[in-house]
Amino acid sequence: MATKLDKAIKRELTHGDKTYTVTIAPDGLKVVEKGKRNGRELSWSSIISGDAHLNENLNISVDASRS
Repeated sequence: MATKLDKAIKRELTHGDKTYTVTIAPDGLKVVEKGKRNGRELSWSSIISGDAHLNENLNISVDASRS
């Protein structure tokens, strides 16, 4: 049986040579580089609806057209 997510939990993640703090909360997910204040934040509704994937594809497309 899964535990209900009723408060934020934080975990540390090392990816490549950088360390990040990942916060999983009832309202969404946030990833911040350790020692920084700002990071990427996604709501559960944008993840579940697919908006997050659509936004990522749009950013890739815009970046490719700028090159």
